[in-house]
Amino acid sequence: MTGSASVLEQLGTDARALVKRAWWAFVVGGLAMIAFGVIALFRPGIALLVLATFFAASVLVDGLSNVASSLQNRDKDGWWLLLLMGVLGAGVGGYALLNPPLSIMAFVLIVVFEAMLLGSFMIMLGYKVRKSTNREWMLYLGGALSILFGVLVLANPAVGSLKIVYLIAIWSLIIGVLKVVFGLKVRALA
Repeated sequence: MTGSASVLEQLGTDARALVKRAWWAFVVGGLAMIAFGVIALFRPGIALLVLATFFAASVLVDGLSNVASSLQNRDKDGWWLLLLMGVLGAGVGGYALLNPPLSIMAFVLIVVFEAMLLGSFMIMLGYKVRKSTNREWMLYLGGALSILFGVLVLANPAVGSLKIVYLIAIWSLIIGVLKVVFGLKVRALA
């Protein structure tokens, strides 16, 4: 039984080391999401195509930073969750950037899909680091809000484009702030 306990403790330590070494990926991705959220809130009249392009770029930057950080920390438990988050973001962001004339509905569905999967991955990562930090609640909250956002938009995809812009902006700001705060908090871990 003691052997099992030490294995579980080691997994938690590895996850803690992963998020401590990958703190910058959370901060960079969070800052990109905050930048998008601010622009979308204060300039809602900008064409949705421009917002969709900027959002895709922020998702791509977030995804690529997560991929880079996960590959640097392959020896740590939970690295593959960071990799999944990164591959998802890079794939969705890259696809949206390569196809700028996507319809509003396609853009909304891409956002919903990315938000719900990102939320699931954030909750899974929170579970991995729960024994190593008391800050995992930020990942749980960010994940739950991301999934809730996806469900709300999916329930009413025909809502006006301005409302979609505001919903996306608010979601992006909240998740961005949570990711930056989490990244800065785990950076200071012993």
